[in-house]
Amino acid sequence: MKVTIITVVYNAEKHLRDCIESVLAQNYPNIEYILIDGNSTDGTFQIAQEYQDRIAVLISESDKGMYDALNKGIALATGEVVGILNADDLLADEDVITKVVELFQQRKIDAVYGDLNYVAQDDVSKIQRKWRAMEAKPKDLALGWMPAHPTLYIKTSLFNQFGAYQLNYGSAADYELMLRYLYKHRITTAHLRKLMIKMRNGGMSNQSLKHRYAAFLNDYAALKHNKVPLPIFALLLKKLRKVKQFF
Repeated sequence: MKVTIITVVYNAEKHLRDCIESVLAQNYPNIEYILIDGNSTDGTFQIAQEYQDRIAVLISESDKGMYDALNKGIALATGEVVGILNADDLLADEDVITKVVELFQQRKIDAVYGDLNYVAQDDVSKIQRKWRAMEAKPKDLALGWMPAHPTLYIKTSLFNQFGAYQLNYGSAADYELMLRYLYKHRITTAHLRKLMIKMRNGGMSNQSLKHRYAAFLNDYAALKHNKVPLPIFALLLKKLRKVKQFF
């Protein structure tokens, strides 16, 4: 089974090397790595070019944002499974992809997700929050649950069937896609009981009160679009579920 990992990046020279090397360190032999840079103005693309002999597709061009770039990567993917690795995050261990593939092979499923640690920007050994997933059913998404998007690995064929990221949901484009796949279309999933991702704290939806309000509106729109009942209730539970990540 070939696994495609997609990293999209813009002006992330500080942490990109860690991201790339965590992919190249994987002990699974059949990985297609796609890296799409949005015409960075710092040294990001030059760092990526140092690894170009081990990156299957390396592109630098303008885009309409993160999710537009991800859609470009998905369109180029030739693996049976696609996963996303953000440019300032890293795979937690060298056997993450091996374990993902083993779970796909053991069970007839459409997607795998796992556990994630939020870590400090400048010290990935310093854990600030822990996102522990669970075996979930579609109804759990109506109760505020969601998998950690960076841990989600999906059968590539589903993107042709159900569509890729929709750009009109802002920072909630990943949430909308997960609602569409897991809630609306009831794809089959499994929880990999393993730390998969170390994610540096500080996402684009949490930068300011303005960004948080926009994220709330986008989350609400995603829930409404996918016909999740009582979307305000689901959003409240979604926020409350995050509290336990700090303990």
